[in-house]
Parts: sequence; C-alpha cells; structure tokens
Amino acid sequence: MTEKLTDPAQNADLAPLLQNGWALSDGQDAITKRFEFDDFVGAFGWMAQAAIHAEKMNHHPEWSNVYNTVTVTLTTHDVGGLSPLDVKLAGKMDAL
Repeated sequence: MTEKLTDPAQNADLAPLLQNGWALSDGQDAITKRFEFDDFVGAFGWMAQAAIHAEKMNHHPEWSNVYNTVTVTLTTHDVGGLSPLDVKLAGKMDAL
C-alpha cells in the first residue's frame, strides 16, 4: 500500500508538477489541472491515453470533459490524500 505525502506544499516530487500547471486543491488534499486541446476529439483522445496509464497503475483520476477541456483532480482515496501514485500519474498525463 502507498503512503500519504506528509507535507504536499513542501514535497520535492510535487514541485515540478506545481511549476507545470498543477495546483494544490482548495479544501481537499489533492492536485488539479485543466488541460486544453484544439477540439473535442483531441481532448477525448488524450483521456483515452491517460486512461490506459491509470488502469495499468490501478489509480483512477477524478476528471470531467467539456468540449476541448479536461479538468483532472488527483488524490488517493485509500490514504485520504496525496500519495506518490498521484505524482506519478500527473507526470504521465503531462507527458502525453
């Protein structure tokens, strides 16, 4: 089982993500990012690729899609907050 990050605001693994558009969520121990694409097909295709990574990790995002945008929130429910799984999945999403 993974462990909860003890101080997300000071976590060195989170720092590059926060510099790349991820933000600590207000009122929730999570990170959030809004991805924007040219159109719906681009957004949906990205979601399909991200879903493959999430499934392989058995770590699934909270996300919503409206036309060309996808808003993602990552948290690890099993530990009640952010964990290394969220950091890893965020990195995979950024790399797509």
